[in-house]
Amino acid sequence: MENRVALIGVIVENSESVEKMNAILHEYSRFVIGRMGLPHRERGLFIISLVLDAPQDTISALSGKLGNLPGITTKTILSRLTEA
Repeated sequence: MENRVALIGVIVENSESVEKMNAILHEYSRFVIGRMGLPHRERGLFIISLVLDAPQDTISALSGKLGNLPGITTKTILSRLTEA
């Protein structure tokens, strides 16, 4: 399967899910190009951007696993281009 570049936006509203989230991200670390996290202290949540280069099934699986954790919401944007 061909790789695609994707951005997964993650909003963490339940800090108790962070340990499980980090374990999942570690499983997929070979596909992660970059990760940026920003705390929103006034609202008590965290916003994370993940950039991936992976097969579409892998991207969907990661987004789904993260989104199934309590208090975590994800949204995925895929590039139109596949690898050359």
